[in-house]
Amino acid sequence: MSRPEVPLSTGRLLRSRAALWTAFVVAHLWVAFAGTVLQGRSFFNDVELYREWMRLGVQQGAWPVLSGEWVYPAGAIVPMALAGLITTTSTWGYQVAWVMLVATLNGLAIVALLRARTADGAAPSVEPARGAWWWLAFIAGLGPVAVGRLDAIVAPVVIVALLVAARRPWVASALLTAGAWIKVAPGAILLPLVLAVRRPWRDVVLPAALVCAAVAGAVAAGGGLPNLTSFLTQQGSRGLQIESVGATGWVLFGMFSPVVDRYLNVELITWEVGAPGTAVAADALGALLPLGLAAAAALLWWARHRGHPERRWATSEEFVVRGALLVATVLIVFNKVGSPQFIGWLAPPVAVALALGLPRWRRTAWWVLGLAVLTQVVYPLRYNDVLLGDAPGTLALVLRNALLVVLLVGTAHGIWRAARQPPDDPGPLPDATDATNASR
Repeated sequence: MSRPEVPLSTGRLLRSRAALWTAFVVAHLWVAFAGTVLQGRSFFNDVELYREWMRLGVQQGAWPVLSGEWVYPAGAIVPMALAGLITTTSTWGYQVAWVMLVATLNGLAIVALLRARTADGAAPSVEPARGAWWWLAFIAGLGPVAVGRLDAIVAPVVIVALLVAARRPWVASALLTAGAWIKVAPGAILLPLVLAVRRPWRDVVLPAALVCAAVAGAVAAGGGLPNLTSFLTQQGSRGLQIESVGATGWVLFGMFSPVVDRYLNVELITWEVGAPGTAVAADALGALLPLGLAAAAALLWWARHRGHPERRWATSEEFVVRGALLVATVLIVFNKVGSPQFIGWLAPPVAVALALGLPRWRRTAWWVLGLAVLTQVVYPLRYNDVLLGDAPGTLALVLRNALLVVLLVGTAHGIWRAARQPPDDPGPLPDATDATNASR
């Protein structure tokens, strides 16, 4: 496939490594400055919580998981402790250390995107810097939460895992499993990966099991084995979080009716909605999430084994990346939790697809970038609107959630449609947001 035509000035910018790394520094400085200075550090509260956990560990020996149940998987201690090597007593110092850690990992992801190679080891047919530039735009679009949460640690890990999935699936499996022990979401990408490889037990299951054994062994050595899986039960007390897709109807109705209550879950420090039906919805979503993942796995299995595997999209590269976007969207749409950082789960597949020059991803890239910007509008820029039921922030949230549903439907439809194309059909893949073309 020949290189697409781009304006000369745009091509020079894409090829300029100096411009790229300057943008990298500017983007990270801006989101860090916005989160810690312009917004009074309040939007780095999660990072302050990480610091306090590490302080208790250093000063009192009360380490998460090792000393009791914890809301996060055990591996989350690692990045928190790395930032704690700088300080565990200074709020500002720990935040700086955290941002530096995230920036380092993002820098490694940028390098990996710039060196992207297809399954046969060839360079992609388009400038791989497209993926790197898009990744920086996404970070700026999402804002402070793009660096101020644990999800910022696992996003670059997932990027690297997806880039090597076709050539070294065992490395991808190990990285995704390690990421899942920091924040659960990367583990879901093992679904398309295990379906894509020829030797799933050796290339995916075994590396994942070895990583799990290493984590369990480390926790057991610290005396915390009984708490190893406590993160699976610590979320049980959550209600329907105000930003979740499932809460959209009540949030919209709450603009006009006082029956919808918005309250702070003090234990988990999350804002939730209370109204007739919200408790049932929260319980239903608890059941629908695993069912949604099962449905995604079934669709991917059918697409891989009952579709036309000769198609380009069914190769491990396109299959895993599209599957990663599908399961990430399922995790967001069917989740009773709706934290803004979840949108970061959508970014790695898009960045990798652009870097590899996979067909028909540009519209999806703009779609996901728009979701990031809308999410920043909701949180932190107009979050008070959401809590008070005022129009600007509330309508931005409703629009963001509606676009998430469209992305899920479009991604699933694109996989189904591509799998049904005959092997001799030269047509390109449908875009992930092409659900509107279903009737054509």
